Amino acid sequence: MKVTPTALPEVLLIEPRVFSDDRGFFFESYNARAFAEATGITAAFVQDNHSRSTRDVLRGIHFQVQQPQGKLVRVVAGAVFDVAVDLRRGSPRFGRWVGVELSADDHRQLWIPPGFGHGFLVTSGCAEVLYKTTDYYAPQHERCIAWDDPDIGIEWPLQGRSPILSPKDQAGLALGDAP
Repeated sequence: MKVTPTALPEVLLIEPRVFSDDRGFFFESYNARAFAEATGITAAFVQDNHSRSTRDVLRGIHFQVQQPQGKLVRVVAGAVFDVAVDLRRGSPRFGRWVGVELSADDHRQLWIPPGFGHGFLVTSGCAEVLYKTTDYYAPQHERCIAWDDPDIGIEWPLQGRSPILSPKDQAGLALGDAP
């Protein structure tokens, strides 16, 4: 596996070793020992999540104020523009973001540590996203930062289209108002 730090060095782009031939492909999507050796992170994943969305659905920017979740994100169908935002108030990179295209074709994954917000925009006709989390979903602690907060300035690849948002994502807080 190849691990590359992003512009936010704690957020890691992970490229697994894929074995392909005329029958298809095989790769280990997760191996605890290999992940720890390659990243230096010994994450204990407790929950797997799977979402399916259509083109221009934007989910996020989500985080939990208690029980923060580290996430290992991958796409198993289609493609997304996946985003992490540093929400650690004491961090010199607070409010900065990084975005990476993940697709079923490239098999890449993104490690988003606890303390970061997460969101994605579906860039294909449909996409299925799988992600492992290091803590359980706690709806009472979940919060949402506005996807279009100008203080963050995420450059979503919308090409002039409007995103499709849930009511929760439509009501996202400004970075300055978030807990």
